[in-house]
Amino acid sequence: MLKAILMKAAVMTAHSEPLSVTCVEVPQPGEGQILIKLRACGVCHSDVHIWKADFVPPEAPSPFILGHEGVGTIIALGAGVTGWDVGDPVGVPWLHDTCGRCNECLDEAEPFCQHQRAHGLHVPGAFAEYVVADTRFAVALPAEMDPVTTAPIMCAGVTAYGAIRRAGLKAGETCAIFGCGGLGLYAVQIATRLGARVLAIDSSPTKLEIARRYGAEWIDLADAGLVERLAGYDPKFHICINFAPTTATWDAMVAAVRPRGRIVAAAMVSKPVPLNQEWLTATGVTITGNQCRHPRGNARGRRHACGKAAGV
Repeated sequence: MLKAILMKAAVMTAHSEPLSVTCVEVPQPGEGQILIKLRACGVCHSDVHIWKADFVPPEAPSPFILGHEGVGTIIALGAGVTGWDVGDPVGVPWLHDTCGRCNECLDEAEPFCQHQRAHGLHVPGAFAEYVVADTRFAVALPAEMDPVTTAPIMCAGVTAYGAIRRAGLKAGETCAIFGCGGLGLYAVQIATRLGARVLAIDSSPTKLEIARRYGAEWIDLADAGLVERLAGYDPKFHICINFAPTTATWDAMVAAVRPRGRIVAAAMVSKPVPLNQEWLTATGVTITGNQCRHPRGNARGRRHACGKAAGV
């Protein structure tokens, strides 16, 4: 199918050890799959978690290639593939496939499928020259897209968007965004463009200034006095979204959220946080989590991840 049978890839040979740039076999697309020649791939913090063994799959992919923010071009079609052509620009997101049978899949909430497989965790990912993707979850992209700026949208951008959608943010509401790394800065921009008034919170003054440039109306430094300052806000915030991978934001979100407000956990935080059920019953606050949203919203119907026909 290809002239070359080998490709370069950054392979993880051991957790927490430098990736090994080596030659491995070019994967071949199976039924319902496409082979993609990659042009760019973002580096997600989840890649770091996997590299550090914070997430360990039951069976490691072989070769173990990280990366789930890929952008490239289709160069080969597997059996039974329709609606895609060689030469189409395409995105490679977190989801490789899901079971398609559970309530979450049937409800078009595939990111919550407990049997999902992800690029760079369960199957080889996009830190390579080529990658295989399932057409149910590959993302059609406009031809004029810039691969470098588009690649992070495959995970970071849609995770931020999904958290805001999960929160039900409306124009005119206030939203406190905790953590102004890549995801948080996407969220600041999205929330601002939705017409919300945004408070950006981070431990880095530099990131806070970027958040202000991106539309945050207020900024606040995550220091020892943050909880007390947030408790003094009047009115408090309709929505608090955590993008910081730490439990340290929990007390601050409880202090900032208004009665009947919404708290969304969007960062991967494994340690527990204290929850006072009396406070919960008295305030009616909604607490929920958010997985990486699929760039097309769900796996049914092929839509662009960018531009006017956006699924995000």
